[in-house]
Amino acid sequence: MSAPEPHLLIVDDDERIRGLLQKYLMRAGFLVTAARDAAHARRILSGLDFDLLVLDVMMPGEDGVSLTRSIRETRDTPILLLTARSETEDRIKGLEAGADDYLTKPFEPKELLLRINAILRRVPEAPDESVAPKLLTLGPCRYDIERGEMWRGEQLVRLTATESALMKIFSGRPGEPISRAQLVEDLGRDRGQSQERAVDVQITRLRRKLETDPKQPRYLQTVRGAGYMLAPD
Repeated sequence: MSAPEPHLLIVDDDERIRGLLQKYLMRAGFLVTAARDAAHARRILSGLDFDLLVLDVMMPGEDGVSLTRSIRETRDTPILLLTARSETEDRIKGLEAGADDYLTKPFEPKELLLRINAILRRVPEAPDESVAPKLLTLGPCRYDIERGEMWRGEQLVRLTATESALMKIFSGRPGEPISRAQLVEDLGRDRGQSQERAVDVQITRLRRKLETDPKQPRYLQTVRGAGYMLAPD
């Protein structure tokens, strides 16, 4: 049996853009639901789960960054932000709120499709129950490599798609520094200083979930001049 089509939620207050994106992504093979603003999106999310959310940043009422921050309190669904602002700091705010990626307007629909597919590829697949788990011990946390799951005691730590992808990369090369440029490439993103800065933001978020003291990381270390390194016990 073939896997079901990924279900996307598009949130944009511009009816024309919302309709165009919905039609384009449906033709690309996705199931697509659309919402006109954050309040409408909240009502939909109260009854449905999605594989990925595409949120416009500039909306009347609650903006996309605020909605992202709120969603992250209860869900780890991948989020792609659409922003008319090209300034790096504005994009960083979205990533800090919990977004997995961003796309600056105006954009080509094909680029949106490529970004969506790249994010969905980073989402961990359902584990094979027949495979014995391989664990990394990281102080109070343990990371199950096969399942792509992080646990703190008996509590499952929710990871976003990008955080899960980073842990998969690091767990495959424990004790080995990985440069920011290599992380950008392994995440399937375009090369550039802004993307490396985006990786820094995601590392900071991941440390908050992993480290006892994120400001003095023990397990996800910065190696001067070389990048970042996972250092399990």
